[in-house]
Amino acid sequence: MARIIGGLGASHSPTIGFAKDTGKQDDPAWKPIFDGFDVLRDWVHAQRIDVIFMVYNDHVTSFFFDHYSAFVLGIDDQYAAADEGGGPREVAPARGHLGLSQHIATAMVADEFDLSFFQGKPVDHGLLSPLSMLGDASDPWPGQIVPLQVGVLQLPVPSARRMWKLGQTLRRAVESYPEDLRVAVMATGGLSHQVHGERAGFLNEIWDAEFLDLLEKSPETLVNMRIAEYAAKGGMEGAEVTMWLIMRGALSRDVRLVHKQTYAPSVTNIATLVFEDLGGAPDPDATAAYRRHIGRELEGTDALPGTYPFTHARSHANLRLNAFLHDLVIPAHRTRFVDDFEALATERGLTEDEKALVRERRWIEMVRRGVSFFVLEKLAAVLGVPNPAVYAAFRGETLAEFLATRKVPLTYSVAGGSKAKAMDNR
Repeated sequence: MARIIGGLGASHSPTIGFAKDTGKQDDPAWKPIFDGFDVLRDWVHAQRIDVIFMVYNDHVTSFFFDHYSAFVLGIDDQYAAADEGGGPREVAPARGHLGLSQHIATAMVADEFDLSFFQGKPVDHGLLSPLSMLGDASDPWPGQIVPLQVGVLQLPVPSARRMWKLGQTLRRAVESYPEDLRVAVMATGGLSHQVHGERAGFLNEIWDAEFLDLLEKSPETLVNMRIAEYAAKGGMEGAEVTMWLIMRGALSRDVRLVHKQTYAPSVTNIATLVFEDLGGAPDPDATAAYRRHIGRELEGTDALPGTYPFTHARSHANLRLNAFLHDLVIPAHRTRFVDDFEALATERGLTEDEKALVRERRWIEMVRRGVSFFVLEKLAAVLGVPNPAVYAAFRGETLAEFLATRKVPLTYSVAGGSKAKAMDNR
């Protein structure tokens, strides 16, 4: 089974990625940054870490305020560099571990952490600044990641205690994953800094040292602090260090401090930290019970006849086709779909099989494959096909045959305007 070997802490300032990309390894002003990350890289390699669970926050790059979640778990197999305004960094995409991410997602929801999930989105410096430092001069770190994006930029944000509890659930989730994996939990962000308002440039190295000491020896003290206290001590943006409690909560009570360093050259006190976990192996009976617990809600749904649960695995495998059909809500995409389907489908990378499914309106085959019904009803609206006609096709019936099984033979659609009126039979 998977085991958590230790925890890492690292700042994620864009300073870090900038230093690497501009080759400042030997510049005395920048060298302490590289020295700290050298220790992290060496530890990750020496411990043969297979997967890093990365806790970070996006900086209004892939996640904007029109839909801003507290916790968003990545469930993808690849995470490319985001364009933050001046073009993306020239770094290899991070590789995601699909199986572990989907397992953790199920466990978190079972333990009442109702997360959001993301795939097909790039990641910004919050993740890539520290991760890119784990590779050598020419190659990226060869392992895989599971990213958790935490919404800490728009108030209210999760409390320190909520972060801690999420870490505790994360430990149970990882230890119940059946594959033998060596896992590290990496918390990013901070330390003290503020980047807005008249307080911009604020640093508090005394608090930073106290925070790191408490994180090791008395994390409960940090758990009991309010966001306002973190902001007062470490700056409003520096309050993101509450994310480090996810990492500490995922470790056992006893840890060994391997490395701790801070360096405050400019706006952010840049830190690197390594804890080794000294906890024992999980109890096999408890692990088996936890697996049953996280599978309880959906147990048996896969055996329901004519039913195809839309799982993360099915979603990931069919994201391209679902996205193509979802975009029918965009008028320009809808017009091109109607006027030049073949060119549009090719441009969007659909395979010949995927094109045939859509072109030939093979409704039930699309559902069996893993296309969501709720993008199919958008396709039906574009085509002028009422929803009951799609239900009939699923069942291998004509529309008349399906309507004969209803108390009232209604037809309807999600289409609006003239499209809706054209499908109104009553």
